[in-house]
Amino acid sequence: MAIMKDVQVKKLIESEKKRQRAVINLIASENYVSKDVLEALGSELTNKYAEGYSALRYYGGNEIVDKVENLAKERALALFKLKLAEWAVNVQPLSGSPANLAVYVALVPQGGKIMGMSLAHGGHLTHGHKVSATGKFWVQVPYGVAKETEVLNYDELKEIAVREKPAIIVAGFTAYPRIIDWVKFRDIANASNALLMVDMSHIAGLVAGGVYPSPFSYADIVTTTVHKTLRGPRAALIFSKRDAREIDKKIDKAVFPGLQGGPHANQIAAVAVALKEASAPAFKKYAQQVVKNAKALSDEFTRLGWRVVSGGTDSHLLLVDVWMNGRGIGGKEASDRLEKAGIIVNKNMIPFDERSPIDPSGIRLGTAAETTRGKKEKDFVALLHGRSILYYGSNEKREIYRHRRHGRVGEGDAGEIACKAFAAGGAGGRTRRLSAVRTAVGVLRGTIPSRRVWYHKGSGSEARLHILRAGSV
Repeated sequence: MAIMKDVQVKKLIESEKKRQRAVINLIASENYVSKDVLEALGSELTNKYAEGYSALRYYGGNEIVDKVENLAKERALALFKLKLAEWAVNVQPLSGSPANLAVYVALVPQGGKIMGMSLAHGGHLTHGHKVSATGKFWVQVPYGVAKETEVLNYDELKEIAVREKPAIIVAGFTAYPRIIDWVKFRDIANASNALLMVDMSHIAGLVAGGVYPSPFSYADIVTTTVHKTLRGPRAALIFSKRDAREIDKKIDKAVFPGLQGGPHANQIAAVAVALKEASAPAFKKYAQQVVKNAKALSDEFTRLGWRVVSGGTDSHLLLVDVWMNGRGIGGKEASDRLEKAGIIVNKNMIPFDERSPIDPSGIRLGTAAETTRGKKEKDFVALLHGRSILYYGSNEKREIYRHRRHGRVGEGDAGEIACKAFAAGGAGGRTRRLSAVRTAVGVLRGTIPSRRVWYHKGSGSEARLHILRAGSV
């Protein structure tokens, strides 16, 4: 490969490469693509203009581009075990937002109703939120989770749908960690005479890997990005049922010429590469490990006194309430502190959050990217027990290491002591936190009853997030 002559851009790319290699990436919507995907993205296909669809282009010289696009379509259908006679797929959307927009343009009259999950409860901007274009041209009918369980209440969803009669119901979310019941969503759509659209952007790789139920037997339309759990480039796919309603033809017209001009052939080639990679047996093992890792991380957060939204996860992501009704810290501060420690997460609203989206109560974590790097359950658990206690310059940190030097606790116990101690000590000042450290050490050695440290369990402290990083990961 030729050496880039633009020194400024080259340095920025190299800096980003170093950053990605150095951090622990727990962004739920990110992943690492293969070198083959990168090669396709950087290929000469980027030079070609290809308005239209295969064999129906407005420019000449597209014989090879046609083959690339057809190959991507074939692989998309094959990956999800779909028959060409029953399903169509459009591989031209540039990303997830225009893909969703194309569906609405094709199937929902202007001013019509889109029923989608509230952004605050885990939905996406393009599911009808007012700040999105989808909320300007259509009316959102929001739904959410039950306050007691933080999971979907399908009976309530059905009541809303029957009452509001939306043109389309969107299932599939950006911050909902539990299994979605596609059967119940189909029943709700039937009861309200609505189309059912599934946005499986976050879970597409898990569906392909067989660890998450497939929506295709129940949905009319399925959209997905390719760059999350599918480990592909930043692109999107729209699947639609072939029947008398001609949904597929309407969507094709909405994508081109409705919303886009020429597709990005290099991007489509990279999609084809990623889809082939996802069809390999190794990808199923990857998807299985992603979920195992998420469950292990969730369980360990819970064991150490944190509140995991909905009590756990069935997918690649989890939400952790770091505010805990004022006993902890805000999501922004948590995210910032973790980033200083080399752990990248995103601040996130939690259901019924009383704080603002700028500084919400939660953080969202995902395991897809680090699983690509070969991490297993023990590595994710180690994030909460690491050899590095990152409470910089603190008396508490020195106190923990003092006990280690004297052989009272082992190196692997230090992180757990810190977590438990700060959970017990809360934000009650240095003296109380130092006392909590000593108490935690005593509990570990068996010289202090465990009830002494657990009496204040869950009381929270800003320190708890400032101490975490596994030196081995």
